[in-house]
Amino acid sequence: MDTLRDIPGPVGALEARLDLPDGSPRAVAVIAHPHPQYGGTLQTRAVYEAARAFSHIGVAALRFNSRGAGVSRGAFDDGRGEQDDYRAALDYAAARFPGLPIWAAGMSFGAWVATAVGAADPRVTLLLAIAPAVDHYDYAGLRISTKPTFVIHGEADEVASIRQVRRLYGDMIEPKELIVIAGADHVFDGQASLVGEAIEDLLGDFDVTGEHEGHEDNKEERVKGRHGSDRGAP
Repeated sequence: MDTLRDIPGPVGALEARLDLPDGSPRAVAVIAHPHPQYGGTLQTRAVYEAARAFSHIGVAALRFNSRGAGVSRGAFDDGRGEQDDYRAALDYAAARFPGLPIWAAGMSFGAWVATAVGAADPRVTLLLAIAPAVDHYDYAGLRISTKPTFVIHGEADEVASIRQVRRLYGDMIEPKELIVIAGADHVFDGQASLVGEAIEDLLGDFDVTGEHEGHEDNKEERVKGRHGSDRGAP
Protein backbone atom coordinates (compact mmCIF):
# COMPACT_ATOMS: atom_id res chain seq x y z
CA MET A 1 0.00 0.00 0.00
CA ASP A 2 1.11 3.53 -0.79
CA THR A 3 1.68 6.02 2.06
CA LEU A 4 -1.18 8.25 0.85
CA ARG A 5 -3.41 9.42 3.72
CA ASP A 6 -5.58 12.12 2.16
CA ILE A 7 -6.49 13.83 -1.09
CA PRO A 8 -7.82 17.34 -1.79
CA GLY A 9 -11.60 17.67 -1.60
CA PRO A 10 -14.10 20.44 -2.34
CA VAL A 11 -14.58 21.25 1.38
CA GLY A 12 -11.23 20.07 2.71
CA ALA A 13 -9.02 17.01 2.86
CA LEU A 14 -10.56 13.60 2.24
CA GLU A 15 -9.08 10.64 4.07
CA ALA A 16 -7.79 8.15 1.49
CA ARG A 17 -5.84 4.96 0.88
CA LEU A 18 -4.11 3.83 -2.28
CA ASP A 19 -3.50 0.15 -2.98
CA LEU A 20 -0.86 -0.40 -5.65
CA PRO A 21 -0.15 -3.51 -7.71
CA ASP A 22 3.24 -5.09 -8.13
CA GLY A 23 4.71 -3.38 -11.17
CA SER A 24 3.17 -0.60 -13.22
CA PRO A 25 -0.63 -0.35 -13.02
CA ARG A 26 -2.70 -0.86 -16.19
CA ALA A 27 -5.63 1.19 -14.85
CA VAL A 28 -6.78 2.95 -11.69
CA ALA A 29 -10.05 2.23 -9.90
CA VAL A 30 -11.70 4.86 -7.71
CA ILE A 31 -13.92 3.21 -5.08
CA ALA A 32 -16.78 4.93 -3.21
CA HIS A 33 -17.94 3.45 0.11
CA PRO A 34 -21.48 2.69 1.37
CA HIS A 35 -23.70 5.23 3.13
CA PRO A 36 -21.65 6.92 5.86
CA GLN A 37 -24.66 7.43 8.12
CA TYR A 38 -25.05 3.66 8.28
CA GLY A 39 -21.40 2.94 8.98
CA GLY A 40 -19.96 2.94 5.47
CA THR A 41 -16.30 3.96 5.19
CA LEU A 42 -13.22 3.17 3.14
CA GLN A 43 -12.59 0.37 5.66
CA THR A 44 -15.88 -1.42 4.96
CA ARG A 45 -14.81 -5.03 4.50
CA ALA A 46 -16.15 -5.48 0.97
CA VAL A 47 -14.55 -2.16 -0.09
CA TYR A 48 -11.24 -3.32 1.35
CA GLU A 49 -11.55 -6.66 -0.47
CA ALA A 50 -12.37 -4.85 -3.71
CA ALA A 51 -9.27 -2.66 -3.43
CA ARG A 52 -7.14 -5.70 -2.67
CA ALA A 53 -8.55 -7.56 -5.67
CA PHE A 54 -7.85 -4.64 -7.99
CA SER A 55 -4.22 -4.56 -6.88
CA HIS A 56 -3.96 -8.31 -7.56
CA ILE A 57 -4.98 -7.80 -11.19
CA GLY A 58 -2.63 -4.92 -11.90
CA VAL A 59 -4.99 -2.03 -11.14
CA ALA A 60 -4.25 0.76 -8.65
CA ALA A 61 -7.17 1.26 -6.25
CA LEU A 62 -8.00 4.60 -4.66
CA ARG A 63 -10.57 4.41 -1.85
CA PHE A 64 -11.51 7.43 0.19
CA ASN A 65 -13.89 8.64 2.87
CA SER A 66 -16.41 11.15 1.61
CA ARG A 67 -17.10 14.33 3.56
CA GLY A 68 -17.85 13.73 7.22
CA ALA A 69 -16.78 10.08 7.18
CA GLY A 70 -13.73 9.03 9.17
CA VAL A 71 -11.46 12.06 9.45
CA SER A 72 -12.56 13.64 6.16
CA ARG A 73 -13.57 17.29 6.45
CA GLY A 74 -17.13 18.48 5.98
CA ALA A 75 -20.54 16.97 6.72
CA PHE A 76 -22.83 14.52 4.96
CA ASP A 77 -24.65 16.18 2.05
CA ASP A 78 -27.26 13.59 0.97
CA GLY A 79 -25.34 12.61 -2.17
CA ARG A 80 -24.80 15.98 -3.81
CA GLY A 81 -21.57 16.80 -2.02
CA GLU A 82 -20.50 13.17 -2.10
CA GLN A 83 -20.66 13.23 -5.89
CA ASP A 84 -18.45 16.32 -5.82
CA ASP A 85 -16.04 14.43 -3.56
CA TYR A 86 -16.00 11.58 -6.06
CA ARG A 87 -15.18 14.00 -8.87
CA ALA A 88 -12.28 15.29 -6.77
CA ALA A 89 -11.06 11.71 -6.35
CA LEU A 90 -11.22 11.24 -10.13
CA ASP A 91 -9.19 14.42 -10.53
CA TYR A 92 -6.58 13.07 -8.14
CA ALA A 93 -6.44 9.71 -9.92
CA ALA A 94 -6.09 11.37 -13.32
CA ALA A 95 -3.24 13.57 -12.07
CA ARG A 96 -1.46 10.76 -10.18
CA PHE A 97 -1.78 8.28 -13.07
CA PRO A 98 -1.82 10.36 -16.28
CA GLY A 99 -2.94 8.47 -19.34
CA LEU A 100 -4.26 5.43 -17.50
CA PRO A 101 -7.89 4.31 -17.88
CA ILE A 102 -10.01 5.17 -14.83
CA TRP A 103 -12.58 2.71 -13.53
CA ALA A 104 -15.47 3.99 -11.40
CA ALA A 105 -16.50 1.60 -8.63
CA GLY A 106 -18.61 1.81 -5.52
CA MET A 107 -20.70 -0.13 -3.03
CA SER A 108 -24.36 0.47 -2.17
CA PHE A 109 -24.82 4.26 -1.80
CA GLY A 110 -21.27 4.50 -3.15
CA ALA A 111 -22.29 2.54 -6.24
CA TRP A 112 -24.89 5.20 -6.96
CA VAL A 113 -22.35 7.98 -6.41
CA ALA A 114 -19.66 6.33 -8.54
CA THR A 115 -21.85 5.29 -11.46
CA ALA A 116 -23.74 8.59 -11.60
CA VAL A 117 -20.48 10.52 -11.85
CA GLY A 118 -18.56 7.91 -13.81
CA ALA A 119 -21.19 7.44 -16.51
CA ALA A 120 -20.95 11.14 -17.35
CA ASP A 121 -17.19 11.60 -17.03
CA PRO A 122 -15.27 10.92 -20.27
CA ARG A 123 -12.15 9.95 -18.30
CA VAL A 124 -13.98 6.93 -16.89
CA THR A 125 -13.90 3.86 -19.13
CA LEU A 126 -15.62 1.21 -16.96
CA LEU A 127 -18.29 1.07 -14.25
CA LEU A 128 -18.56 -1.40 -11.35
CA ALA A 129 -21.55 -1.44 -8.99
CA ILE A 130 -21.28 -3.57 -5.85
CA ALA A 131 -24.60 -4.12 -4.04
CA PRO A 132 -26.32 -1.21 -5.82
CA ALA A 133 -29.13 0.07 -3.60
CA VAL A 134 -31.68 0.08 -6.43
CA ASP A 135 -34.66 0.30 -4.06
CA HIS A 136 -33.35 3.61 -2.68
CA TYR A 137 -31.57 5.47 -5.52
CA ASP A 138 -32.10 6.09 -9.23
CA TYR A 139 -29.38 4.34 -11.19
CA ALA A 140 -30.21 6.14 -14.43
CA GLY A 141 -26.51 6.37 -15.25
CA LEU A 142 -26.30 2.59 -15.45
CA ARG A 143 -29.32 2.37 -17.73
CA ILE A 144 -28.00 4.80 -20.34
CA SER A 145 -24.25 4.24 -20.20
CA THR A 146 -22.54 2.46 -23.09
CA LYS A 147 -19.39 1.90 -21.05
CA PRO A 148 -18.59 -1.67 -19.98
CA THR A 149 -20.54 -2.18 -16.77
CA PHE A 150 -20.28 -4.90 -14.14
CA VAL A 151 -22.54 -5.63 -11.18
CA ILE A 152 -21.86 -7.77 -8.08
CA HIS A 153 -24.82 -8.42 -5.79
CA GLY A 154 -25.83 -10.62 -2.88
CA GLU A 155 -28.54 -13.18 -3.54
CA ALA A 156 -30.13 -12.53 -0.13
CA ASP A 157 -29.64 -8.75 -0.08
CA GLU A 158 -32.19 -7.34 2.37
CA VAL A 159 -31.70 -3.70 1.31
CA ALA A 160 -31.93 -4.05 -2.48
CA SER A 161 -33.69 -7.17 -3.72
CA ILE A 162 -31.97 -9.32 -6.32
CA ARG A 163 -35.21 -9.15 -8.31
CA GLN A 164 -34.91 -5.38 -8.64
CA VAL A 165 -31.20 -5.64 -9.51
CA ARG A 166 -32.01 -8.15 -12.26
CA ARG A 167 -34.62 -5.73 -13.59
CA LEU A 168 -32.02 -2.94 -13.67
CA TYR A 169 -29.50 -5.27 -15.28
CA GLY A 170 -32.03 -6.16 -17.98
CA ASP A 171 -32.37 -2.46 -18.83
CA MET A 172 -28.62 -1.90 -19.10
CA ILE A 173 -26.78 -1.62 -22.42
CA GLU A 174 -24.10 -4.12 -23.47
CA PRO A 175 -21.33 -4.85 -22.67
CA LYS A 176 -22.33 -5.87 -19.15
CA GLU A 177 -22.08 -8.74 -16.70
CA LEU A 178 -23.69 -9.65 -13.37
CA ILE A 179 -22.27 -11.90 -10.66
CA VAL A 180 -24.59 -12.94 -7.82
CA ILE A 181 -22.98 -14.05 -4.55
CA ALA A 182 -25.03 -17.01 -3.32
CA GLY A 183 -26.71 -16.44 0.04
CA ALA A 184 -24.98 -13.09 0.63
CA ASP A 185 -26.66 -10.17 2.38
CA HIS A 186 -26.23 -6.49 1.56
CA VAL A 187 -22.82 -6.15 3.23
CA PHE A 188 -21.65 -9.65 2.23
CA ASP A 189 -21.28 -10.58 5.90
CA GLY A 190 -18.89 -13.53 6.10
CA GLN A 191 -18.53 -13.55 2.31
CA ALA A 192 -16.73 -10.30 1.53
CA SER A 193 -13.75 -12.20 0.14
CA LEU A 194 -16.05 -13.46 -2.62
CA VAL A 195 -16.50 -9.85 -3.76
CA GLY A 196 -12.75 -9.71 -4.35
CA GLU A 197 -12.81 -13.04 -6.14
CA ALA A 198 -15.67 -11.83 -8.35
CA ILE A 199 -13.69 -8.71 -9.32
CA GLU A 200 -10.68 -10.83 -10.24
CA ASP A 201 -12.93 -13.14 -12.29
CA LEU A 202 -14.66 -10.27 -14.07
CA LEU A 203 -11.75 -7.94 -14.71
CA GLY A 204 -8.55 -9.93 -14.42
CA ASP A 205 -8.32 -10.31 -18.19
CA PHE A 206 -10.22 -7.15 -19.13
CA ASP A 207 -8.65 -5.44 -22.14
CA VAL A 208 -8.04 -1.83 -21.12
CA THR A 209 -7.54 -0.80 -24.76
CA GLY A 210 -11.27 -0.93 -25.29
CA GLU A 211 -11.59 -4.16 -27.23
CA HIS A 212 -13.33 -5.89 -24.28
CA GLU A 213 -12.09 -9.34 -25.19
CA GLY A 214 -13.75 -12.11 -23.24
CA HIS A 215 -16.82 -10.01 -22.40
CA GLU A 216 -19.11 -10.73 -25.31
CA ASP A 217 -22.67 -9.45 -25.51
CA ASN A 218 -25.64 -11.31 -24.00
CA LYS A 219 -23.68 -12.93 -21.17
CA GLU A 220 -25.86 -14.70 -18.65
CA GLU A 221 -25.49 -13.81 -14.99
CA ARG A 222 -23.22 -16.00 -12.89
CA VAL A 223 -23.77 -17.23 -9.35
CA LYS A 224 -20.69 -17.41 -7.15
CA GLY A 225 -20.15 -19.16 -3.84
CA ARG A 226 -22.64 -22.00 -4.03
CA HIS A 227 -20.89 -25.37 -3.74
CA GLY A 228 -17.59 -23.50 -4.12
CA SER A 229 -17.90 -22.82 -7.82
CA ASP A 230 -19.43 -20.52 -10.42
CA ARG A 231 -22.44 -21.51 -12.47
CA GLY A 232 -24.97 -19.93 -14.76
CA ALA A 233 -28.17 -18.56 -13.31
CA PRO A 234 -31.11 -20.98 -13.16
